Order: sequence, then C-alpha cells, then structure tokens
Amino acid sequence: MNATCRTVLRDGREFTITATVRPRANRADVKCAVPGAPALAERMQEVVRLARLTEARFDSRVQVVLGIDGVPGGGERNWELAAVLADRMARGLWRPAAGVAVPCALGWSDAWQLGRVDGHDAPAVLPAGPDVLLGGGGLPHLGALAGHADPAAAVSSVRAWFPLHSGGVNDALAWVEVSVSPLAGLEAGGGGSEGGEEGEEEDRIAVPGVDAAVQLAVRQALAGARHFDGRALGRWRTAVRFGVPRFTGDSYQLALVMADRLARGRDFVPRGRLIATGTSAAWHAGQVDSVAGHEAKLALILAEAAAGDRVLLPAAWEPALPPGWREALRAKGASCACVERIGLI
Repeated sequence: MNATCRTVLRDGREFTITATVRPRANRADVKCAVPGAPALAERMQEVVRLARLTEARFDSRVQVVLGIDGVPGGGERNWELAAVLADRMARGLWRPAAGVAVPCALGWSDAWQLGRVDGHDAPAVLPAGPDVLLGGGGLPHLGALAGHADPAAAVSSVRAWFPLHSGGVNDALAWVEVSVSPLAGLEAGGGGSEGGEEGEEEDRIAVPGVDAAVQLAVRQALAGARHFDGRALGRWRTAVRFGVPRFTGDSYQLALVMADRLARGRDFVPRGRLIATGTSAAWHAGQVDSVAGHEAKLALILAEAAAGDRVLLPAAWEPALPPGWREALRAKGASCACVERIGLI
C-alpha cells in the first residue's frame, strides 16, 4: 500500500513524502530513502519511530519505506508532520477527511514520543483548505487526528543519568531517557506477557539516533532486565533516547535499566536525579557487574551531585570507594547504594 502527504517549507517550497508498505522479512521496521542526504534520512526515521510510540498496537510484520522528492534545507522541519502522517496512512491507521486525496501537513515537534506537535514554521503564503493540517494550535497532539485525548497521558517518560568519562573537559553526567506506552492486548506477530520471546520484545524497542551496535545492546539489556521482572515482557512499546548519542562503552546500562523500571512503576522514585553506572553479563538474572574507570567516574559523580540525587554503583566498587567519598556525597544531600542486583533498590 502506498500513501502520500504534501508539505510546504518555511521558504515556500513544496515537497511530497511517499510511504510504501512491504513485508518486513527481517529488515528494519522503518527505512527512509533521501538520496544525497543521509542525515535527513536518519532524522526522518527517528521522527517516525518516536511518533509510533503513541500507537496502541504494534505490528512487526511490515516495513515502511519513506521517501521525499527533494532535500529540505538545514533547519527546515515542517516535513516532520507529513512524514508521520504518511507512515500512518500507509499502514491504515489514519485517513484524511473525505474527498481529500493527498493531504498537506506542516508541523514539527521536539517530543514526538509523546505525540506532541509543537508548531509549524509558516511560509510567506500559508496554504489553506480542508486538506491542510497545521501543527501547534490547529493540531496540538496526534490524538486530535481522531478526536482522542492527548496520547502523552498514556506515555511514561523517565530520565536517569550516568557518568560519561572521556578523560577531558567533556566529562559530564549524560542522560538516557526511556519512554514506555502500554500495548493493547496481544499484538500481531508477538506473544503475551508470558509467551513473548525476547526477539519480539526487542522489536518493540526503538533507539533512534545511535549506531546499530548500541541499538542492539540497549534492546538486549532491556529485554533481559524485563525478563527478570517475571511478567514484564510483551506489554510495552518503548523509545530510548540519549542526551549524547555518540559514545563508547556500556557503563550506561544500569542507568538505562533503572530508567525503564521507573517508567514502568517498578522501583522507587528518588527526590532528585537517579545517577547510575554499571553493566551486566546477565540482566535476565538481575545481576549488576562492574565497569572500568571507577576513580574518574566517582570524582565526576561527586562533583556533579546535588541535593536529592540517588547514586547507584556496582557492589564491586564498594571496597574501592575513596576515604570520605560517601560522607562528601551525603554532605551535598545525595545518597548512594552499591548494588549486586536490580529490584526495588
């Protein structure tokens, strides 16, 4: 099935986005083809995947291929809403008003994973008519397309922080954000909460903006940690975002798993930020393993901690904590725990 949606950019140029559905056959769920503009194709894929988080149902059997008949300039974002709508039309999830063959949509968002449409950049001559959708006042959220409530009400988003150490001035606490939305019953192509396979669970986890190796590691970590929860598989659509998308190492994984647990209501929410570092060779058993660079990371955490923060470290680090480190952290109003396993920490 094919679907098209027009858009008008801030500079007045008009483009058409086309979406085509085909059997997935072990390919990516979304593919974007923009010749000569790989960064734009990557951003389009990210937008569509994040917007899908607000959909109640998930079908892993199809791939949607999106293309645009030109290359918008840098900073042009009106095409984002058109890409989201073309994707939904192609999969039969939304239809334009009767008599409208090819709708026109202008809109962008900084939080597609919440279904929010923040606004649009108006060109000199704004298109008008029943076939035009304008993000912002005219279409504040994607639920309004069908007269539904704001889909953000069904999405739970939580951030956790982890020390990003590179040995230089760029050392900082970086965040990872997990947004989850409940699935509606048993999904096509997937089992229930007890019958789902890890591969199917991983299909429901979108990690836009990072390379394939990080995507795979994130999906495997979350699928394993949810297996440890017992009845957490097959229940959620998930989007994971990183504040710093380009990094190496896996010391972010404990922060990732804890953000997911908090988003799903599986752990206690701290008064301030949750700061964590650690990895695991067996998330399915809830195990927390050590990571390298503890001296530099402990110093960074202590320097950045604030009142109300909760710090989680691997249990293997406890004997190596510098003298007075816990006391200095406590003096800032933060707390610390060295843990061997996840689960109501």
